[in-house]
Amino acid sequence: MKLPIFAYTLTAIIFVTALTPSSTTLAIGQFPSKQDLGSSGLTTHKAKIATEALLAKTLLAIASAQFDVALVEIDKVISGHPNFRLAHLIKGDLLMVRARPFSDIGSASNGPSDRIADLGDEAKARLIRHQQQRPPHRVPSYLLQMSDEQKYAFIVDTSKYTLYVYANDNGTPRYVADYYTTIGRNGSEKFREGDKRTPIGVYQIIGKRARPELDRIYGNQSALYGSGALPLNYPNAWDQRRGRDGHGIWIHGVPFETFSRPPRASDGCVALSNEDLEIITPLAQIGKTTVIITPSIDWVEPPNIQSVKQSLQQSFESWRLDWESLNADQYLKHYSSTFSSGSEDLKSWSLQKRRVNSIKSWIKVNASEMSMYRYPGNDNLAVVNFTQNYTSSNLSNVMRKIQYWQLENKQWRIVYEGEG
Repeated sequence: MKLPIFAYTLTAIIFVTALTPSSTTLAIGQFPSKQDLGSSGLTTHKAKIATEALLAKTLLAIASAQFDVALVEIDKVISGHPNFRLAHLIKGDLLMVRARPFSDIGSASNGPSDRIADLGDEAKARLIRHQQQRPPHRVPSYLLQMSDEQKYAFIVDTSKYTLYVYANDNGTPRYVADYYTTIGRNGSEKFREGDKRTPIGVYQIIGKRARPELDRIYGNQSALYGSGALPLNYPNAWDQRRGRDGHGIWIHGVPFETFSRPPRASDGCVALSNEDLEIITPLAQIGKTTVIITPSIDWVEPPNIQSVKQSLQQSFESWRLDWESLNADQYLKHYSSTFSSGSEDLKSWSLQKRRVNSIKSWIKVNASEMSMYRYPGNDNLAVVNFTQNYTSSNLSNVMRKIQYWQLENKQWRIVYEGEG
């Protein structure tokens, strides 16, 4: 029997990644703890893992021209998820190949060619996702420090179409789980409103919208978001500084008539299956859970994170002590020549700080609830969030603050500061 072109494509993927079908099966058999997801979430997650394992076995069987085996496995997928469009498309091809060779995935379908191509892309993305697993003893370089109040962080790799969940385990990031995602149909690096791209950056979850609320606000259009949504604070301060605009970037579900969407199909949001969204939503804390969206995750050994973290912590502590000292010259050395608060450049900021210091006899600055994240796409940039407790001889206040620190000539300096 002639091997389909789609099977050749899968075989090439397997060859390039230098992994065998058995190693793929083992790689996707990892389970998070009941402590993280709870009983219900863990049960759903195990079912998800089983479904993805069956799909991977199906695709690998196709690549080996074992079409009868593939048909048995894909039937199991459909039995568990009758609305899984990709599974139905693959089954159609497998049934057709009994009668005649087919040229590519979707050959048995009479649907629009672009939609068939999207589903083919999903098949390849899902297989690659499981064959190129995260390095087990490495962590994303961005997670320098999670505050004590932050229980989890989400990291979206737009090149792998994967959302990773990391827990805050006494200050150490611990892998929990990962999920297939959909991003903007034009890829990542959002720049303008309506460009249908997913932004790259460090964001916060600023709300939770359940299905009833979505129905009330958006009516029939709410079907696009599936079982719910987690809005993000795009554009953040760094986006605005770089002239990026747009709004309404969410993590959300998918229409109920489908199990998932192709890898590039949203208007810029990150979309998960409704089952997966319902697993991660209880983990999200409004105003605290950080979502890092990156074009490709930089995986590093944990000691590498510690060295960067210590360097940034030392610079931050030096900034805090120099502010308390009332020595404006020392304090202002921590600011970059390109500094902006959004409304003030370094010159006007310096004049204002010198004027304020001149009428004070003492200052105390304490920082708590601090998080530090390296910025995706820029190894020399980090974002620091903290609660600032400021007291002085004539004023006291408490506020959330955000700073962007940039490494300049081996020295960390502040390029943005504002309320966080």
